[in-house]
Amino acid sequence: MTPVDILMPRPMPPLVQEKLDAEFVVHKLFKAEDPEALLKEVGGKIRGVAAMGGKLDAAFLAKVPNAEIISSFGVGYDHINTGDCLAARVVVTHTPDVLTSEVADTALGLLLMTVRELGQAETWLRDGKWVSEGAYPLTQATLQGRRLGIFGLGRIGKAIAQRAEAFDLEIHYYGRNRQEDVDYPYHPTLKELAAACDTLMVVAPGGAATKHAVNAEVLEALGPEGILINIGRGTVVDEAALIAALEKGTIHGAGLDVFEDEPNVPEKLMQLPRVTLLPHVGSASQATRNAMGQLVVDNLKTWFETGKAVTPVPEMG
Repeated sequence: MTPVDILMPRPMPPLVQEKLDAEFVVHKLFKAEDPEALLKEVGGKIRGVAAMGGKLDAAFLAKVPNAEIISSFGVGYDHINTGDCLAARVVVTHTPDVLTSEVADTALGLLLMTVRELGQAETWLRDGKWVSEGAYPLTQATLQGRRLGIFGLGRIGKAIAQRAEAFDLEIHYYGRNRQEDVDYPYHPTLKELAAACDTLMVVAPGGAATKHAVNAEVLEALGPEGILINIGRGTVVDEAALIAALEKGTIHGAGLDVFEDEPNVPEKLMQLPRVTLLPHVGSASQATRNAMGQLVVDNLKTWFETGKAVTPVPEMG
């Protein structure tokens, strides 16, 4: 069988590059001195795209008119215009499930760090303040007795809920639809969820539908004991409103693994005392990234061998 030509617009993990090189003719756009010239030369031959970030829409698809599939690295795919892909009959795949446990573990770790100020306490020790100033101040928040509201009860949201139950947290949720197979209380709006809870866990995907869904009104509803955790997408939270809420004491604290303009983090967020910040490490273990990379490869191989993808995004249903 003649090897299929695929395009890799951006660098991908070495495992992915090695396995794709072994199976396909891979045109690495990021290595080209003149990317547009390369696209003009090979665009018509491209039948698949191995993607890791970057805007992929009708304008991009016009340059690879015979593309059949975009295999994307990551569970989120808001950088891909699925409507444009559907119109062009291009299948889009992502890498769900294989990162669910890792992200859920990170979410609980971030929640614990934020509520008990564990990162700040470690800095206190490392800076020598335990010796010079004594014990770290008592934390004003505790995990005990908290009500956890989950915004986005999908695969990862359910895994977070399962872990949170072990900490005796009361679970509530909000999403596009009530889920009949769960017993947690459902709230018809995000504001109502925030009002019913004192801890809001954002697991929602990005995109226009969720942009700044967590706004000043939602934060006001969360209240002065409130803790916001975001391991979904940075665009879901209005960062300006969050900073204002933290400065005014509208909510107690926040833990963020994602940001609106990564890797740029607002200086004010870094200066606030009850904020824990992580550099988007939710799924960043070698084992999980290897599994995600393998799924990128498997989606491409399976498509060209059988005409079916392993993990198409829901819109492709």
